[in-house]
Amino acid sequence: MKEIKIKGCSNDSSIFVGESLDNLSKYIGDRNSVIITDEKVSKLYGDRFPHSPVIQIGTGEKIKTMDTVLYILRKMVQCSCDRSTILIGIGGGIVTDIAGFAASLFMRGISFGFVSTTLLAQVDASCGGKNGVNLDGFKNMIGVFNQPEFVICDTSLLSTLPDREISCGFAEIIKHAAIFDSAMFKFLSENYKDALSLDKDIVDKLVYDSVVIKSNIVNQDETEQGVRKKLNFGHTYGHAIEKITDYNHGEAISIGMVIAAKASGISEAEDLSNLLQKYNLPVNIGKNIQITDALSKDKKRKSSTIDFVFLSKIGGCYVKNVIIDDVATYL
Repeated sequence: MKEIKIKGCSNDSSIFVGESLDNLSKYIGDRNSVIITDEKVSKLYGDRFPHSPVIQIGTGEKIKTMDTVLYILRKMVQCSCDRSTILIGIGGGIVTDIAGFAASLFMRGISFGFVSTTLLAQVDASCGGKNGVNLDGFKNMIGVFNQPEFVICDTSLLSTLPDREISCGFAEIIKHAAIFDSAMFKFLSENYKDALSLDKDIVDKLVYDSVVIKSNIVNQDETEQGVRKKLNFGHTYGHAIEKITDYNHGEAISIGMVIAAKASGISEAEDLSNLLQKYNLPVNIGKNIQITDALSKDKKRKSSTIDFVFLSKIGGCYVKNVIIDDVATYL
């Protein structure tokens, strides 16, 4: 097990890569706790949860709404939660986003922690302190910056994921490599078969390396005023594609990264496309779509412009403020 620290404005966060769900109780201690999870995770791992009240929610982006948050908050009142209660989100990125947001609102904020059960959550969604929900289908329009007390990344839980969800997580790992680490990019290319088969040593290394990259950035810029914007590579197009198509998050981000790499004009754009395809990720939309409206609702928008992440090379990137209409026209 390896520990990575994030120092937030309100509190610090410890991320444990290689820790087990079975050891969750030691991080809760003698505090009262309530668990938020979804139907699938509860069915798979509910018998391994600590003896705490469980609030179960549905699955999919459709439930990532204020209605779900209000449901959780009412249940917490029924469970007699107070300011000493710790809220635990056990699940993928949707569960952790919602749980962290609910904890941040309840009684003006209580402690919370996560057990991340998907690859995407382990390398991205649960780490960094972004918590929130969608609004009318637009991604994460309502939210807060607030660090979880701890995050447990139990890579053994990944064995129950569908292949599509595993590939979805690798999209974010490839993103980290593309913008910050060319050696990691090469490692991903050379070891893709073992990575996709969830070889423990390979996956533990990639999860750890990804969390190190993200934590280093968050420690410099928790609230995304500067360098953290670079983590949005591929997400401007990706979120818009996710909003108006049936692609899931990782697939939409994959396409968004390819478009952004081509827009960057780098000679290595094809290398990124080839790597994404090795991980069974799509690299083009496959049909004409109207994206301008979705782009205009992006939370990173500033009036008629948006901060867009370009690649300078594999392993390097920069942020430039561009006109939204130009972004839509390029697509």
